[in-house]
Amino acid sequence: MGGEPSMMENVVPALILTTLAGLATGVGGLIAYFIPRPDMRYLSVSLGFATGVMIFIAFVDLFSNAREEIGAGYANLFFLGGLLTVFFLDKVVPHAHMNGRADPHCDRLYRGGIMLALGIAIHNLPEGAAVALVSMADLSLGIPIAIAIAIHNIPEGIAVSVPLYCATSDRKKASLYSFLAGMAQPLGAILAILILMPFLTDFVLNASIAFVAGIMVMICFDELIPIANSYGDEHLTNAGLIAGIFVMMVALALFQ
Repeated sequence: MGGEPSMMENVVPALILTTLAGLATGVGGLIAYFIPRPDMRYLSVSLGFATGVMIFIAFVDLFSNAREEIGAGYANLFFLGGLLTVFFLDKVVPHAHMNGRADPHCDRLYRGGIMLALGIAIHNLPEGAAVALVSMADLSLGIPIAIAIAIHNIPEGIAVSVPLYCATSDRKKASLYSFLAGMAQPLGAILAILILMPFLTDFVLNASIAFVAGIMVMICFDELIPIANSYGDEHLTNAGLIAGIFVMMVALALFQ
């Protein structure tokens, strides 16, 4: 396979990028050290921004590139597989969604915060695989993908740390759980590399990228958009979404 040497050379950078993207969740978790009381309405804009980044990069880069390499039929099939995988995980794995219903008195939030951290960790596994696979294929494309993932990991970390901080008044524990949820991302990257590396061809790589695009889009529709609307309203969400798309337009233009 012509691209195999470069893929092997990109394994370590791919793992580094994935780890840095995962650490962004912990960065978001540090918000527990700076907030006097829970007020997560501003997350509507930031989650909308992350949604714009994710959707734009999934369609404009990942899916379109995969379609050029393996054809529309295969790309569509694997994209659909990514959508169904997230849908299936949400059905069979018990976890709490980021529903934005923070109790104003900060009680009964501990269990919800723990389940939320578990839910984010579940979603971070395929996202880690996404960053790793894309980076192995094309490091210059993997960098903006990692940035996109990191951008949306920051508000996820906030959404974990705030309810846990409210429930326990323990800033350190709230931040720690956010960090641990983010570390599922490099774990996903390692698993993807170990499982796929023996079978990695151009077709497998591009099929995986189309699959990853489906995962990213489903996460946006299933998690980020409904949650962003619940924190504020659709106008704030859409403003953030448009801003996210615009930023990625500029970023990808600069990288290319």
